[in-house]
Amino acid sequence: MPDTVHIRALNDAGNALATLSPVTESRSDKKERTRRAILDAALALTEEVGLAGLSLRQVAKEVGIVPTAFYRHFASIDELGLALVEESFVSLRAMIRDVRQGAPSLGQIVDRSVAVLIEHVGEQRTHFAFIARERSGGSAVVREAIRREFELFERELATDLARLPMDHWSGDDLRILSNLIVRSMVNTSEDILLAERRDLTEIRHRARTQLMMVIVGALNWKSRGRD
Repeated sequence: MPDTVHIRALNDAGNALATLSPVTESRSDKKERTRRAILDAALALTEEVGLAGLSLRQVAKEVGIVPTAFYRHFASIDELGLALVEESFVSLRAMIRDVRQGAPSLGQIVDRSVAVLIEHVGEQRTHFAFIARERSGGSAVVREAIRREFELFERELATDLARLPMDHWSGDDLRILSNLIVRSMVNTSEDILLAERRDLTEIRHRARTQLMMVIVGALNWKSRGRD
């Protein structure tokens, strides 16, 4: 009999621990799930009204939380928009940076960059649709954040281009070249958003051709004041 009681006590203790542990762990998980749900709801809702037309009450209703719970995750709609901007760019910037590692040829850089862009925009379609809308949208804070992200792309690209045998280029001209390349990639990403999957082959070809034209011209350019 004592053995039975002892076993039962151990079982009860184990059940109690099993009950308590998930509660402690799930608080963090639940907070992250709610934050993710808010971001996803905002992405869906802004397709219709844009970020400027979005209210935290709309988002809260979509997620199934009280409006005050929104503030546990974001201080404002603009802060929510900034989080979406960061999500959209951080992984793409890392992937494009990886493309330029080592000593790839210019052709390889172009091919890999276009492939990464097509893959990433396809996988993050709602995020890049958000960027396409909001880069000229109603929130000045979010517009500025998007502008800074593109500017960061340009600076990183200019730094990498400076490592190539382009001694006849000035720093200003390298930044102009970077701007042309980034603008081409922005246009390509918007083409991808508008296209069906079957059209991607043509988009890939056109994007590669545009970038190669820019680069071939760049290789024959000599900055003013350079010998």
